[in-house]
Amino acid sequence: MGDQTVKILVVEPDESLKSTLLTVLSAGGYEVSTDSRGGMKAVLAFEPDLVILGADPPQLDCCDLLSEIKGSKQTRKIRVVMLVHGNSAERTRGLDLGADDALSLPIDPAELLSRIRNQLRGKQEVDELAERVRTASEGRKASLRVVNAVNKERRTFVAGAISVVVVLIIVGVTTLLLYHRGRAEDVRVYAAITHMQSGALSQQKLMERSHQSLASQPVSAAAISAPQPPPGAKKEDGSSTGGDQVDNTAALKSQMAKVEGRLEKLENQGHVAHTIINEYEPSVCLIHVALTFRDRASGLKLRYLEMTSAGGPTTDQANNPLLSLAGSGPEVQVDVFGTGFLASDDGQILTNHHVAEPWWQNDDMKDMLDQGLEPVIKEMTAYFPRIPHGMPITTVAISSDADVAVVKGHVAGTGLKPIALADGRGSAIGGAAVVLLGYPTGVDAILARTGSSTLQAIATSSQGDSKKVMEELARRQLIEPLVTQGHIGDVLKDKIVYDAQTTSGGSGGPLFNDQGQVIGINFAILRDFGGSNFAIPVRYARPLLKR
Repeated sequence: MGDQTVKILVVEPDESLKSTLLTVLSAGGYEVSTDSRGGMKAVLAFEPDLVILGADPPQLDCCDLLSEIKGSKQTRKIRVVMLVHGNSAERTRGLDLGADDALSLPIDPAELLSRIRNQLRGKQEVDELAERVRTASEGRKASLRVVNAVNKERRTFVAGAISVVVVLIIVGVTTLLLYHRGRAEDVRVYAAITHMQSGALSQQKLMERSHQSLASQPVSAAAISAPQPPPGAKKEDGSSTGGDQVDNTAALKSQMAKVEGRLEKLENQGHVAHTIINEYEPSVCLIHVALTFRDRASGLKLRYLEMTSAGGPTTDQANNPLLSLAGSGPEVQVDVFGTGFLASDDGQILTNHHVAEPWWQNDDMKDMLDQGLEPVIKEMTAYFPRIPHGMPITTVAISSDADVAVVKGHVAGTGLKPIALADGRGSAIGGAAVVLLGYPTGVDAILARTGSSTLQAIATSSQGDSKKVMEELARRQLIEPLVTQGHIGDVLKDKIVYDAQTTSGGSGGPLFNDQGQVIGINFAILRDFGGSNFAIPVRYARPLLKR
């Protein structure tokens, strides 16, 4: 968790075990506290990253503290590892009570440290993804505010231009003066697109943005379990999750079989994810779309007014870049990132419509485009893992029924393998495990994974040019997708609801079932609905593929 020492609170009444834990954890480099007097007050005072909780079966006083930790907004992100007396049944009971992991006593020091490292990695990944989502949300709101300012300024400019034409007909000299005044107004037009993501980033800005992302290391294959019922709740078969003991021997054997089956299922899900990553990760690409804009009436490109001696665009008093259709600077460019995956041997790549055409159903751009600007795709490139260069791609088909598109590139000789698509609706089942591959946050997450020296070298050689940055990352073979796991929440006619984590940039990523087949194409994030995301069933993509 960065350079900061990880803090662990041990809550264990047995003095001998407490001493052993203190020795093992201190030797592992952790800051350890065994002062748990006051329960929740001790947790709030020490602010641990992880709590080791001893479970006393006759009393289960630990469960009250566990409920308080997981029930408080201030502490619910703290990971809890429970130590239990017993076998898999007691471990499963601990998980059902809300613990993040459970180990049977006596402890094995090596296993304990390994389990702790795994929980801390998971906590770090969740924290960082939440921060990336928050940052992306704030950036989108800022972009929307600037879009509104652009539209207001553009409407003012259009009205002024009409006045200039009228004056031109009336008087020659007055016309010239008004023309210059109108051009001065044109110079002050602010474009929201320069705040979305500009291709004219300076080397310094690239370094600043990358350093901000270093605190947001990407998500690795973190399994997200389905929600568990609270203690005492009734299961579908009518039994209780934490009630009286079962007297009937047959029923006890049945319950034990279910427990063992659950543990085996969790283990199998891990194997499935590992197989999918090894098999198909090289076939999941990062798509980079470079957009420019031109005036629909005149055909003139939107440009920076002029550049400073330092190589950046001139700005107004509020530090907004000055833009004009008659500017002398470079074209204004917006860089959009998404995910795609190879679906055929001849180079057909499945992705989203809004990735292939970023302005489609884009509220941030709609008003601006309504005022006379139209987007132009300057270039579209796919970057596959282990391929040391970008691959030019073009759009060949777009669905009229769903947010799906097919783009195509030349893959001959690359050794890339198409990803298998599932057949039929039965391939997606509610509650089933899923694996999602993609590039959430686009290039920022990739830069965040590089070392500081590598980041400096890329920034220096690219001088902030997005195309050069991508080519340098490809040359160094630093491009690879992120992997998250989860479960299907619901299967609807036109969408699959699931909880594998992702964010902006992951659009177009393949959603795999436990058979290693693509059942859906990720297309939307629903941040305010329990972390659920949406995927389009793969059957909507099949008619677009030309076999």
